Amino acid sequence: MNEATDRELLKRFQESESDDAFATLVQRHIHLVYSAAHRGTTNPHHAEEISQAVFVTLARKAKSLPSETILAGWLYQTARLTTANFLRAEKRRIQREQIAFMQPIHEGTSTEIQWQDFAPALEDAMGHLSATDRDALVLRHFENKSLAEVGTELGIGERAAQKRVHRAIEKLRQFFGRRGLAATATVIAAKLSAHSVQAAPVGLAITISATAIKGSAVAVSTLTLVKETIKTMTWLKTKTSLALATGLLLVAGGGIATAYHGRPHGDQDRSAEAQ
Repeated sequence: MNEATDRELLKRFQESESDDAFATLVQRHIHLVYSAAHRGTTNPHHAEEISQAVFVTLARKAKSLPSETILAGWLYQTARLTTANFLRAEKRRIQREQIAFMQPIHEGTSTEIQWQDFAPALEDAMGHLSATDRDALVLRHFENKSLAEVGTELGIGERAAQKRVHRAIEKLRQFFGRRGLAATATVIAAKLSAHSVQAAPVGLAITISATAIKGSAVAVSTLTLVKETIKTMTWLKTKTSLALATGLLLVAGGGIATAYHGRPHGDQDRSAEAQ
């Protein structure tokens, strides 16, 4: 019997708040979320709190998620945003992260970067990708799905999925290169597949599943983190919508101007007289 897909489980939770469906999603993606949080904080306890906040956010936002949502990508992005909000409240930690982030590699070191060299910058690099490119990388190199599976999830062919993954890796290579981390696309892809996801602590998925939906046993600090993350997500969605609307207005305005200036001079003169 085939396992239920993320979309099927999410739909079940959306329709009936199924505890089993939610628990399965947590179990399936806890390592992905925990790994992103741990990279950002380098603190297991903080990573656990962030992971709980991410799945509480999922429980609260689930009904508003479109049916075509790539859940792994959405959870990864939510983990990124939640970690960023957590670090924002830890100013001294942020300063140390920035100092470490800006250090160039020393001359004479191997041109093949090590995982610990670029792991602190990975979330920032992924944040510079489009949602579709980020989803493609999460599916291919974080969850180690085949290109055929990536294509199915994204609704494109296997060859198109391969091109999108390759293009996203190339963008990461350029991002790292600008920060003194020289590596080939092949090396970056191999490092991501081997190290991007680590095992979450035993029992964390069960704890989260038992508390995320109800929310009664969640710490106040975690609920505050959830609130800030949802606020950030709303702001980003509004920002994207405004940018899209502005772009459409510019295109429409350009079309009107082109149509007007393309009219015969006599028509323009008559239009002016009519005004």
